[in-house]
Amino acid sequence: MRSPGVVHNTEAYDPTVENPFLSVAENPLSTFSIDVDTASYANVRRFLRQGQYPPAGAVRIEEMINYFTYDYELPKGKVPFSVHVEASGCPWKGGHRLVRIGLKGKEIEAKNRPAGNLVFLLDVSGSMSPSNKLPLLKRAMKMLVENLGENDRVAIVVYAGASGLVLDSTSCDQKQVILAALERLRAGGSTNGGQGIELAYSLAVQNFITGGTNRVILCTDGDFNVGVTNQSDLVKMIEDKAKTGVFLSVLGFGMGNYKDSTLEKLADKGNGNYAYIDTLEEARKVLVEQMGATLVTIAKDVKIQVEFNPAQAAAYRLIGYENRLLRKEDFNDDTKDAGEIGAGHTVTALYEVVPAGEESPARGSDALKYQKPPSPTEAANTSGELLTVKLRYKQPDEDKSKLLEVPLTDKGAKFTHASRDFKFAAAVAAFGMILRDSKYKGGYSLDTVAELASTNLGKDKGGYRAEFLQLVQAARKLTNR
Repeated sequence: MRSPGVVHNTEAYDPTVENPFLSVAENPLSTFSIDVDTASYANVRRFLRQGQYPPAGAVRIEEMINYFTYDYELPKGKVPFSVHVEASGCPWKGGHRLVRIGLKGKEIEAKNRPAGNLVFLLDVSGSMSPSNKLPLLKRAMKMLVENLGENDRVAIVVYAGASGLVLDSTSCDQKQVILAALERLRAGGSTNGGQGIELAYSLAVQNFITGGTNRVILCTDGDFNVGVTNQSDLVKMIEDKAKTGVFLSVLGFGMGNYKDSTLEKLADKGNGNYAYIDTLEEARKVLVEQMGATLVTIAKDVKIQVEFNPAQAAAYRLIGYENRLLRKEDFNDDTKDAGEIGAGHTVTALYEVVPAGEESPARGSDALKYQKPPSPTEAANTSGELLTVKLRYKQPDEDKSKLLEVPLTDKGAKFTHASRDFKFAAAVAAFGMILRDSKYKGGYSLDTVAELASTNLGKDKGGYRAEFLQLVQAARKLTNR
């Protein structure tokens, strides 16, 4: 058994192969699941603040972009989110275009938030004893409890060598009882996450609130070392539990033995979201400022499929979302799992597009012997549209998806005329590419990123964009990229 408090440098990150440029003639459809996770950005911040360059596997560009909120228009009518699509010149590659797809979830005022049935599933094993683990976890969850309403309920399950019920489902009109239970938690023992998952979901189902927020909040370093320890078995367990209608939030803590690769998969398969808590300020952002987005799901299994017009585009590259890619057939398959969007959440995706007539970096295949390649339709030649964005989503309590379609006509806008939000998102994407030493970063450097970000901070509520600049400066001190 691991000694309490001893940190082994066994952090685990899945390797990621960057999305390449794809030929529109051969791959006209790009399909992926949305992703509202933000863990990668906070984890990258932790590395840079410690004077270390993050491993490439820790840098998921979509999570870095989605760490920030953008001023997309709120949805109207019964659709739970708005869709915003725009294009401009690509700042790091002349002649290319940059397309931004943005979603904005409907906002729910605190007084109108559905009653919550929350189960805190807390890792209290020996590896959780450092100050940036269980002590920070306790402060974070106390902060959340303080901001819950009287209609909410909280149960607390802990797991170490065995799992245990610390507090049965308790109304938040008894907050002192809940806070006292959190205060009593101590770290010790090995980590049997499987047992804890079983008990937590059982409690959530027993206390299920129809029309309410039913969610397990898992707080851990992800280092499961007894019981069900195989990653695929843990993921399968969570996938099965998601069928109960209970959603999942995963909050990662600590360093040294941090298992990002496991926690990201659990959140993805558990109808969940995933954040990394490195400071009390980050806990406040995730659990207080963005409480609705973290706790209240307004649409599930949200998929995006982009059809590119071969008369307008020669090739494209989706920036990030490498582990969220779907087959084109999955888009219309309502049994295929995809990401969730919470109240007030913004989701952003960027494509780098090579216009028709420009030299394409995409690798094509030989001409077919037995059939002719498809030819552009009349709409391709006459519409002037660059692409059409299709979205599928389900209401949180439904199993049949709804379809939205939004076309985009590229007006040829220069990057200098793009909005501040567009430019800032591009700066974050470029930073991620530089951190990964991407072959697609073009002529961009950390100096260029700093210049672009500093002139596009906007209102910057919370100071998160200014903090981004600090991280760029920290990276500059570590490298000559």
